[in-house]
Amino acid sequence: MPTSGDASGALPHVVLLPSAGMGHLVPFSRLAVSLTSSGHGCGVSVATVLPTVSSAESAHLEALFGACPAVRRLDFHLAQFDASEFPGADPFFLRFEAMRRSAPLLGPLLAGASASALVTDIALASVVIPVAKELRLPCYVLFTASAAMLSLCVHFPAYLDANAGGPVGDVDVPGVYRIPKASIPQALHHPEHLFTRQFVANGRELAKADGLLVNSFDAFEPEAISALRDGSVAVGFPPVFSVGPLAPVSFSAGEPAENQPDYIRWLEAQPARSVVYVSFGSRKAISKDQLRELAVGLEASGHRFLWVVKSTIVDRDDEAELSELLGEGFLERVQGRGMVTKGWVEQEEVLKQESIGLFISHCGWNSVTEAAANGLPILAWPRFGDQRVNAGVVARSGLGVWEERWSWEGEEGVVSGDNIAEKVKAVMADETVRKKAVCVQDAAAKAVADGGTSYSSVAQFVQQCRDLSVSK
Repeated sequence: MPTSGDASGALPHVVLLPSAGMGHLVPFSRLAVSLTSSGHGCGVSVATVLPTVSSAESAHLEALFGACPAVRRLDFHLAQFDASEFPGADPFFLRFEAMRRSAPLLGPLLAGASASALVTDIALASVVIPVAKELRLPCYVLFTASAAMLSLCVHFPAYLDANAGGPVGDVDVPGVYRIPKASIPQALHHPEHLFTRQFVANGRELAKADGLLVNSFDAFEPEAISALRDGSVAVGFPPVFSVGPLAPVSFSAGEPAENQPDYIRWLEAQPARSVVYVSFGSRKAISKDQLRELAVGLEASGHRFLWVVKSTIVDRDDEAELSELLGEGFLERVQGRGMVTKGWVEQEEVLKQESIGLFISHCGWNSVTEAAANGLPILAWPRFGDQRVNAGVVARSGLGVWEERWSWEGEEGVVSGDNIAEKVKAVMADETVRKKAVCVQDAAAKAVADGGTSYSSVAQFVQQCRDLSVSK
């Protein structure tokens, strides 16, 4: 294991602690590989909890450690946790809580790892930062959503304090902009919700971190990043390192064509910018009624499409047949111009394909940053959590369009197939949307290039890890 950084200039050893869900694990994996690259050269270990909640997480970790031997694995064994205390809770939120309650066990693990610094997931911040402080170990937080959402996380405890127990309404984040009530994550309207308690506790503790990393870039979210850095959101807030878009980690590079997944081979055979890619991420299912209307809309749009269908929260529980979910005869009618799968797809590889012309997305933040890096227009259909805040970033930046009237989880109403088909046809035909997305791609490329804002932020973070390690 590498030694801690010291005055002789030894490279720092950074331990990364992701929480549960692909939306959290993927950016940590990308940060790990970025830090071990020749440009930055850190020693990196990733603390892992097994078994994972989903099969996708397990496969991703196995692929990461297999393909990237410079990234070391640290096994983090959790304390016993009685999930019956939270009946009906989201399984990923339950894993957050199990990890939070096991935070005291991190002390021996980190001490034995010769760590120079710790980067923890935002979901664990309020319980991990104190442990790191006891060890005199510099502690950073990787915020796995947008800078706009980070600004809300930082400001929300003060908003609640001023609101004196009243209902949550529009939230004016100082120096940023107003986040309307309808865009506030659903759980935050319920003060006793497990996620709300975690979110508020984490927000209150962030000021004690040594720095915040966010997977975004200055030109993409100028208001939020500037306001976090200049103290508008919170006076005396720690340094904010905008390090995005973090580059995807390819586990299939160099694979012969015959070993490529069938969806990649299918995409490569389609005309340029002709395919609509549809995915609502790894965390939430869509109702059967809405799935069927989406099927109607894609069929009526007349466009080619690749659709990743998810009907359960946890992939291990998904046993329904596609024909049952999407309606009798659908798969046969769209054969040739539409491809539907329930399996995990390597989305970063999909978005690189020249045949993709539009991304219908839930606006999970990984999906947004991947679309930005590839200049791919988004038709935003947020479903849950931070996704309406992220959809606002998509619309403001010019990366795509957001049909704000379309419902999300917990709201009544199903978006009709006719409405979906009309919108898909309109956006696919809109050359202005396409050109704006390419401009975002250009800005993303400049940010991560040598000397760009994000490249420099990573370098500054590594230097600060080294400096704080020397002074501790």
